[in-house]
Amino acid sequence: MQIPALARVRQSIPQPHVADVAAATRSAVLGSNIREHVPSGGRVAVGVGSRGINSIRVVARATVDALKEMGYRPFVVAAMGSHGGAVAEGQRTLLAGYGITPETMGVEVLTDMETVVVGTSPAGLPIYFDKNAHGADGIVVINRVKPHTDFVGKYESGVLKMMVIGFGKREGANQIHKLGLRGMREMLPAVGKFLVENTKFALGIAILENAEDEPAEIVALERETILDIEPVLLDRARNLMGRLPFDQIDVLIVGELGKNYSGAGMDPNVFGRLMIETMPDFERPKVTRLAVLDVSDESHGNAVGLGFADLTTEKLVSRLDPVPYRINVLTACFLERARIPITLPTDLDVFKTAIETCWRIDPATARIVVIPNTLELKDIWVSQPFENEIRENPHLTRETDYLPVPFSNEGTLDQESMFPDSVRGRRARGNAYETAGHAAS
Repeated sequence: MQIPALARVRQSIPQPHVADVAAATRSAVLGSNIREHVPSGGRVAVGVGSRGINSIRVVARATVDALKEMGYRPFVVAAMGSHGGAVAEGQRTLLAGYGITPETMGVEVLTDMETVVVGTSPAGLPIYFDKNAHGADGIVVINRVKPHTDFVGKYESGVLKMMVIGFGKREGANQIHKLGLRGMREMLPAVGKFLVENTKFALGIAILENAEDEPAEIVALERETILDIEPVLLDRARNLMGRLPFDQIDVLIVGELGKNYSGAGMDPNVFGRLMIETMPDFERPKVTRLAVLDVSDESHGNAVGLGFADLTTEKLVSRLDPVPYRINVLTACFLERARIPITLPTDLDVFKTAIETCWRIDPATARIVVIPNTLELKDIWVSQPFENEIRENPHLTRETDYLPVPFSNEGTLDQESMFPDSVRGRRARGNAYETAGHAAS
């Protein structure tokens, strides 16, 4: 079968952008009222998680430096729930991959998994909280605010969620997720409110990213107003996030999934499949055949989200580490997404099978989209049936002719040449700290 030619298309929607990330972070910390909650010279736990947040190393270091400037004694705490195999060394490795180490931060980086019980949730379950953070004089939480991959609610991914699930370690994450959607929609806000009021939470540093995966805003969330302000930021983030510009796609090929791109491995807000028991999918886009080719190095074998796909490669499945995969999936309690799709020997086999089974008689009419991952959507490759939609969309530009898809003799897609500016492309060039969306800007 002849695979249809593809052209590179660029999305160029005007985006807000933080020009100096370090300066904006420093201003947010110094301009906050943290002094009202943390005594002079106090120890401050700075929570950093496992998401693929652009410039997280810069934001974290600027936060630490600003706290030192104020006379505090900061240290970094891993706030990532059950990620990294739910063990201290795994979480330390994840942070190091993002450039968060004692050497780069100039302070201790603690990844201990020990927790304390600080209360009881409305469901009658214990509320767990990181022991190191609980013993500090103040807590500062750094996190991106964005739509969640599992549910829609007043509070989704953000500072409040990190307080509950990130600092809750494996036990805290499990207590929320074991209740399914009720846990996320009802228990998360209730437990979050309790933790803000009953721990040494002093400040949140909220990062909003634009559609190009760059910081659009850096906002200080004060203890007194976080419950009111974070939902406002969530609405702004929902309008900013990157999306595919088409409503109907026959074949969507994702270069690689990974925890560095989305907590779900692949972001369902992008491709429309929610795949949560009892819940319908999103209205758009409608994707007939979804395939994923690889798992990112930064995900360390955690191929969570693989079950979203219809097809995958033997290469990806061979790289799957069952321990973090199983822990993450069972903690989240969304088992539908963990199913292993039909597995084929090569990328080329996946392309051919996806096209053959996408309900088009003539492959030349198939509406095919190839993306590097679900986070980086500025440059995509598409087949010719999208040509009229590209011409009619003022934010889309076709930058190449329709070209043969680049496969090696072994049937491996040359993702690095198709997406040179992607995480995978930067990784291939060996750019330290510039993988997983962590450009050192």
